[in-house]
Amino acid sequence: MTAPSLRPFPLGAVRIADTSVFARARDEMLHLARVYPVDRLLAVFRRNAGLDTRGALPPGNWEDFGHPDERPWSEADYPGREHAPTANLLRGHYAGHFLSMLAHAAAGERDPALHAKVDEFVTGLGEVRDALAATGRYSHYGFLAAYGEWQFSRLEDFAPYGEIWAPYYTCHKLMAGLLDAYELAGNEQALGLANAMGRWVHGRLSRLEPERRQRMWSLYIAGEFGGMNEALVRLSAAAGEPRFLETAAYFDQENVLEAGASGTDILTDMHANQHLPQLIGYVDAFEQTGDVRYLKAAQGIWAQIVPSRMYAHGGTGESELWGPPGAVAADVGHRNAETCAAYNLLKLARRLFAHALDPAYMDYYERTVLNHILGSRRAVRSDTGPEVTYMFPVHPGAFREYGNTGTCCGGTGLENHVKYQDTVYLHGAEGLYVNLPIDSELDWEEAGLRVRLRSGYPLGEGVTLAFEGDTAVERTVHLRVPAWAAGDLELRLNGAPTGASLVPGQYAAVTRAWKSGDELHLATPARLRSEPAIDDERQCALFLGPTLLLARSELTTPLPFPLAARRDEHGLPDGAELLAELAVAGVVTLDDIEFEPCWSGLDTKYHMYVRSHEAEIAFDGVGSGMPGVAIEILTEPAPSGWYTTAPAVRLHALESETAEAVSLEWRLGEGDWRPYTAPFTVETQGAHRIEARVRDSEGRTAATAREISVDTAPPVSRATVKELGSSWEITLHADDDVSGVERIQWEGPGTFWGTFQEAFVRAIGPEPQVIEYAATDRAGNEEPRRRLVIPGTGGAR
Repeated sequence: MTAPSLRPFPLGAVRIADTSVFARARDEMLHLARVYPVDRLLAVFRRNAGLDTRGALPPGNWEDFGHPDERPWSEADYPGREHAPTANLLRGHYAGHFLSMLAHAAAGERDPALHAKVDEFVTGLGEVRDALAATGRYSHYGFLAAYGEWQFSRLEDFAPYGEIWAPYYTCHKLMAGLLDAYELAGNEQALGLANAMGRWVHGRLSRLEPERRQRMWSLYIAGEFGGMNEALVRLSAAAGEPRFLETAAYFDQENVLEAGASGTDILTDMHANQHLPQLIGYVDAFEQTGDVRYLKAAQGIWAQIVPSRMYAHGGTGESELWGPPGAVAADVGHRNAETCAAYNLLKLARRLFAHALDPAYMDYYERTVLNHILGSRRAVRSDTGPEVTYMFPVHPGAFREYGNTGTCCGGTGLENHVKYQDTVYLHGAEGLYVNLPIDSELDWEEAGLRVRLRSGYPLGEGVTLAFEGDTAVERTVHLRVPAWAAGDLELRLNGAPTGASLVPGQYAAVTRAWKSGDELHLATPARLRSEPAIDDERQCALFLGPTLLLARSELTTPLPFPLAARRDEHGLPDGAELLAELAVAGVVTLDDIEFEPCWSGLDTKYHMYVRSHEAEIAFDGVGSGMPGVAIEILTEPAPSGWYTTAPAVRLHALESETAEAVSLEWRLGEGDWRPYTAPFTVETQGAHRIEARVRDSEGRTAATAREISVDTAPPVSRATVKELGSSWEITLHADDDVSGVERIQWEGPGTFWGTFQEAFVRAIGPEPQVIEYAATDRAGNEEPRRRLVIPGTGGAR
């Protein structure tokens, strides 16, 4: 075994202060944990096992009952996709996340009612497992799922996504929930259930040749197995069964291990969250086996993501896929930054830091937990759903779509907000590491000390650690100096300078025998700064200290902002004044644009990036008497900022006091310069840069430029239909190569004109059904409605 240098404190040993901005999301999610009925989470399992569902409805969305004619088929009696009506094939995964959330909440809050709810949940799953085992239909008594074993056997024959979903993904969520119930809430039955599931997994996979397993795991989504390797390594340690390390290794992906260890970048077009959880499992496997290949793989893949594929709030990926390395601005689409991926990147950063002690991992952690994770939770209390984001988009004019009950990010979102305390402090032989400046209290039991951290984070400019207790043993406190800290940094102990060398992004260490009344204070001045995208210095995110600022705007074109005047401290407002404004008003106003914190949890449309803006009128030189030129757009843009009719452009030559203009020219993009004689129309679709220049009779010149975005045509949509026996699965697609697709809407019998999210299923009835659908692009162009007729039982296929 290779233990990490640092380990976490028990969740109950750390308490996030009620005044912290993180307490809002924590308390909202704890409310859901307390009021949501366990019977609803167990409903899909009980229905599958033939047990009474007690009148409970399942959570919904992906977590629903499935097709009415679906049966819990074994691998032997599955009738084949032509005769097997199915739906909701990931059901059960959300319940696993909910159990994890309950276990984390029970441990963190030390709440007997939450412990009792964990026990109730596990007891219900045990009854389901026993009912499934009693049928004698499945390959091992440990099988536990909300559907039959057939999805696993079909995966072994390389069934594609569509016939199956991702059965081992769901298996992982259940095993992780059970292990959390055991490790965090002390439920012994949960360990027994997880142990039996592990034996069932071993039985299924041990009989397969390695090449078959490798091909299974390479299948897009169908082969997604979440963190099965992590769960099995944990199970091996918890149950004292070395065999489960072998089972965990069945999930090794050789191409990922080799690429990570060698530094070969293979991530382009790979599904981000299909692979991130396995990296966490590789770190755990390294700790249990000592095989350094696992650690090097996790570190190597991490280095290919951060910062090369990281957006300003810490998210990654477009439409759940990674783009090319170094492409951030170039990979901004309309479905960026899956929140699941950020959840797993945080878990990975924490584990890698515990081994390498590289503060860069904590820089990422702080950025992402504040801006992406806290910002992914809507500022509202709900009795029925997690109110979290799936995507946390980064494109111009984006907005967060909260809710996501039953989805993958709805599941990880349940866990995110009840364990904010797990990384604030870590400890080991090197002493105490204070990683995040979050208002909190720590019961450092082994040291006989209580530590109280106060910072006002993220709106304060200092961190104070106050100690209670007395110890004769010297211990080192490592306090991280935030990477965003600017100006005069100072670390004082009981009011006196320590003389410590302070570097933003590094740790400062103080060693002493701590006693009651000791105070360690770090000044952390904050300032406004712009952070350019890695591949486009004109596309920048604005930060106020640790807080990413979102510009409120309805535009869906890049938002111009005078960044040039804010590139040094002389062009910047005072950081303390801006923090005070943000604390009082909830926004800061810069150049008449309101900016809200990324962690707000609000519903506004926003721009995560702003675009460096040049003056629209340019003069040659400084002072009067020089020529000038201006570009005037005569056509009004749509509310999106796009021109949905071809814009007319007029140029103005501003003559100098001593000479006349003799030439006025313009060009589009990198095209040829043309003489200007009259207003012209830009018919070419897309985003363009118009440049204009003027020369006077004395030979002096001036030039200026404007950017415009033109999209005058609507998107084109289409439907693909797949027969599922007694129903049809309909998938709607749309293409728009200019501004991109904003949404597809559809309606049919019993539905309303709503926004399309995923493939949907319509049961075949006696009468034909008419589905109408249409797509809208981000410029605001909407295509005419299209019609799809689904035949009834008597109609031709």
